[in-house]
Amino acid sequence: MILPNRLKEGDKIGIVAPAGPPNREKVNKSLSFFEQLGLRVHIGNYLYDERGYLSAGDEQRLEDFHEMIADRSIKAIFFARGGYGSARIVDHLDMNLIGNNPKIIWGYSDITYLHTAIRQATGLVTFHGPMAASDIVKADFDRFSGQLFKQLFEPTELIYSEKVSPLYVYTNGTAKGEVVGGNLSLLVSSMGTSYEIDTKNKLLLIEDIGEEPYRVDSMLNQLRLAGKLEDAAGIIVGDFADAEPTVQPSLSLTDVFEDYFRPLRKPVIGGFKIGHCFPHFSLPLGVVAELSSESKSLTIDSGVR
Repeated sequence: MILPNRLKEGDKIGIVAPAGPPNREKVNKSLSFFEQLGLRVHIGNYLYDERGYLSAGDEQRLEDFHEMIADRSIKAIFFARGGYGSARIVDHLDMNLIGNNPKIIWGYSDITYLHTAIRQATGLVTFHGPMAASDIVKADFDRFSGQLFKQLFEPTELIYSEKVSPLYVYTNGTAKGEVVGGNLSLLVSSMGTSYEIDTKNKLLLIEDIGEEPYRVDSMLNQLRLAGKLEDAAGIIVGDFADAEPTVQPSLSLTDVFEDYFRPLRKPVIGGFKIGHCFPHFSLPLGVVAELSSESKSLTIDSGVR
């Protein structure tokens, strides 16, 4: 496990878009948030070079990311938005460059593909958190979500309890392990590739948006058949936004979760505001955490040094 260095006031950070095209106005709005944190911002060269549903061509998106990694004056990389496209460049990532220049890498959703690939290849801890141009500029981006960026400035143990949101226990138990995972559909899309997620003795985080119960059912079934649910030490069920069924009759999302999680002999807890939601609880991936049904809590080690 490699912990990136913490940020300091005055540090320079980079914003790139390895997936969908960000809105220029929204990116500009996000700059004030980072400036209030005492950070200086450098924009990727190809951030606004749209190519259909991609922010730029594959080579350009990859070049932007590699440049930010190689530039020693850049102390952290924040992604502008998700969408689709990270998987198209994952097999061209220079893992030696990334491993030799460890720094904070922050994003979620489609970025799940990069988180998983980078962590499993280099051991670098990365961060699951709100995007620069698609989250922190929204009207409902709240103070609590903003305060969680402070974990980047000082080694901080994070504790998620019912003080943050009501939590629902599917299966009892207590387990420790590295936190891995992220967006469920991205995790499933990596199955059978070199970037397939390793859940052995890990705490598996899942979240998603816009997936109906039958789709979530299908994806969880694929993870089950691949042994990923059985391998995990515990499961953290994040937010599943816009999951209402449009096809009737339908199981509820709770029905689906109970079908897959109740038979497991390990802690499975839902209700975490992690994902496409506010508040958005940001957390490091790859660090050790403890998930407990007894205290209804998730306690997470620091992600920086």
